[in-house]
Amino acid sequence: KTLRAAEKFLAQGKIPSAVQEYSRIAEHDREDVSILNTLGDLYARLDKKQDAAACFKRVADHYREQGFTVKAIAIYKKVTRINPGDAEVAGALAALYEQQGLVVEARAQYLTLVDAHTRAGQTREMLEVLRRLAGLDPNNTEIRLRLADGLMSEGQSDMAAAAFIEVGDRFASRGDHGRALDVYAKALAAQPHNYAALHGLVSTHAALGTIGEAAEILEQAVSANSGDVELRALLSRAYVEAKDAPKAEEAVDWLVGRDPANYVLLFDVARLYIQQGDVDKGVSLVGRTIESALAGRDDDTVLGLLNEALSQNPDHIPALHLLARIYSWQRNDEDLGATLDRMAEAARRAGRADEERDALSQLVRLLPHETRFHERLEALGGTPEKASETAVEEFHHAASSSDEVPTFESFMITDDLSAPPPTAAASGAFAEAASEFEWNTVEPPSPPATDPSSSFADLNDFTDTTRSKVAPGGKAAAFQEIDFTATAGDPFSTAGDVAPPPDGGEARNAALLKQELESVDFYLVQNYHDIARDTLDMLERQYGVHPDIDTRRRQLPDGPKPLPASDDGIAPAFANASDGFDVTGFVIETSPAVETPAPPANTSQSSVAPAPPSKPGIDPGLAAIFDEFREAVEEEEAPAEDYETHYNLGLAYKDMDLVDQAIEEFQAAAGLVAAGDGTARFLQCCNMLGHCFIQKGMARPAAMWFKRGLSAPGHTEEEYQALRYELGTAYEQMGDLQNAIDVFSEVYGVDVSYRGVAEKLRELQAQRQ
Repeated sequence: KTLRAAEKFLAQGKIPSAVQEYSRIAEHDREDVSILNTLGDLYARLDKKQDAAACFKRVADHYREQGFTVKAIAIYKKVTRINPGDAEVAGALAALYEQQGLVVEARAQYLTLVDAHTRAGQTREMLEVLRRLAGLDPNNTEIRLRLADGLMSEGQSDMAAAAFIEVGDRFASRGDHGRALDVYAKALAAQPHNYAALHGLVSTHAALGTIGEAAEILEQAVSANSGDVELRALLSRAYVEAKDAPKAEEAVDWLVGRDPANYVLLFDVARLYIQQGDVDKGVSLVGRTIESALAGRDDDTVLGLLNEALSQNPDHIPALHLLARIYSWQRNDEDLGATLDRMAEAARRAGRADEERDALSQLVRLLPHETRFHERLEALGGTPEKASETAVEEFHHAASSSDEVPTFESFMITDDLSAPPPTAAASGAFAEAASEFEWNTVEPPSPPATDPSSSFADLNDFTDTTRSKVAPGGKAAAFQEIDFTATAGDPFSTAGDVAPPPDGGEARNAALLKQELESVDFYLVQNYHDIARDTLDMLERQYGVHPDIDTRRRQLPDGPKPLPASDDGIAPAFANASDGFDVTGFVIETSPAVETPAPPANTSQSSVAPAPPSKPGIDPGLAAIFDEFREAVEEEEAPAEDYETHYNLGLAYKDMDLVDQAIEEFQAAAGLVAAGDGTARFLQCCNMLGHCFIQKGMARPAAMWFKRGLSAPGHTEEEYQALRYELGTAYEQMGDLQNAIDVFSEVYGVDVSYRGVAEKLRELQAQRQ
């Protein structure tokens, strides 16, 4: 009833009364955008601009929220015709134009927004809009650099740093490393210790061959922030880039001490040692990571490092030990046998009979039918047990039934039960130092965290059936098993924490400790000092401070070292590191103030208040930048790719009966294409323009556009037929019956049944008579 009353008042020309009725409807149903649009038009006819703008904004916001970008742009443009300086609408339009790829239009709206903020004295908001303006043309580094300088002069250090970093990255991507270095330095001056800037600095110095300078800068930063994990990680990367292996190792040791999960950083240091010819040191570092690497499924990386080391020294026995360890973990019996054979030959050539005997002992069990291994072992005085053909298969089956993570010591095949197996820490450091070569052919499952009271001896119970006797005490030597994949209960997770000794009574614990210390004695005699130190660290965590442990620490060449501190809860510097150093691994999330996404229309810009008299004026440098942007807007023409947006915008206007605006957009779209470009775009524009003019009752310009469409070459007869019919209709509305009859006759000549053309011709001929 109210709607009928409103329409009645409107038909009678009583606009104020119609406004009252439409206002009631809009208040009752606030989601009816068609009513709001009509109400806005009526307010505009009454010259109530603020009320009209409020209605149109509600309609535009609705379309924007529903994802109808083109319709939202169309309605926002109605607001700009009423109130050209509306900052809120300018911000919304800029974001929508940017979303549609209309760079020129977006830039014009951003400039309007800059003017509004400048008048209001809102410097920070103005600078943020200017930064978005620069983002529309990312290749214009000079403008962006001047913007960054302007931000710096205004005291906006965080925004300035982000702008400098963007420019530096752009220069670096072009290979202009000299300018990139200068810009990254400016970013650090604006925001010291900015991780992104430091990353750029390291990469640029590396490209210029001056990585030593970057290392000096990072050393100063680390000295000022000694506990900063990201800075330490960057420093380790700089040392690797500088080929300074000892310093790189020292930096990585600190990170691994903080979190054992950072073991992957040792790969790069080990590779550096190997490339520099120090194979012993490189393999030593690989040995420190072996168990963690297997638990972390990094066996391919370790294999690559070991093969690189063996390419330099094919007879490097410690590397062969580690290689065999990996093949046994992978259950790769073929490569394991070849590696053990290679190890035996290398030991024979080096005159190391004990290690040759160890390798041969494993070979006769792995390959029982190879008589040459038996013969050589017997020649060395070995007396191996007669292994059955199924020994290895039984070993695999028993190992597969275990729910624990297999480790290097878990599944030993040995002839001498009295020989103490290496500790867990030793296996994680240097498997080659073990007196008996151990191997494991079980693919490790992913278990829960290991019980600290468990021992390697408990995992070896299944092998009792293959042994002739059991060592005194009932079980083989017990060892603390370390689960490198666990985060809770990790004995290395917190500094100063001492894991409780294995349960089983003081006498048994003392016997276990004594047995493990015998392993340490062996490592000291063999000059495996790193293994001995790692083992003592593990034992001190497991059993606490003990005089016998201190005694052996004093036998180390560099004396006792304190255990590395480890902070609980510290995230690893490289959670997902691979062979190389990933620059993005260190980037720290910046504050929202320096992020660049376009703001939502309803919150991006608020109405701008009058400028307080105390606000400072615009910096002359920034004013110059504004002028450059203005010149760009005035000189730059709309690119051809904007056709679709203009055409779609015209359709949106036409759907909302905004015919004048639709004509404007269709004309803009038609100006971006050519009649003979091989597409239907020009013909589509001509057709839509003709219909819009017909809707306005302007038949003559409608006929002009229909004739232009007919003159466009390269289209189908069906398309031409439709335009002929519309042209005839235009002539009919103009009262030009003769031309109407001529055109409809052409339509009739092509298809007598087309849209009732025969009846139309009879009517027109009757009117002419």
